[in-house]
Amino acid sequence: MSTDKTRLEIGHVLFIDVVGYSKLLLKQQSELLSELNEIVSETNEFREAESAGKLIRLPTGDGMALVFRTDPESPAECAMEIARALKNHPGIQLRMGIHARGR
Repeated sequence: MSTDKTRLEIGHVLFIDVVGYSKLLLKQQSELLSELNEIVSETNEFREAESAGKLIRLPTGDGMALVFRTDPESPAECAMEIARALKNHPGIQLRMGIHARGR
């Protein structure tokens, strides 16, 4: 009989997808993703979760999925920070969605 205990963790996921990504030239895609990564990594929610070891970043080709293993508000706060930052980057159009799931 195993005495191993399984711990349930909840991941709150922010999905980010670039609108019209496939219509861009390869160089434009690369530049846009680089700019997006910079914008995302400069948000407070991202930095706090990453420094606490509570963030998983998954590239999706035309965006990313950010799995926050913190509180359920973190992905929403991060999305709002990104939306505010995009005001200075009118060439980037995103779709963002949030999902919470047990793991």
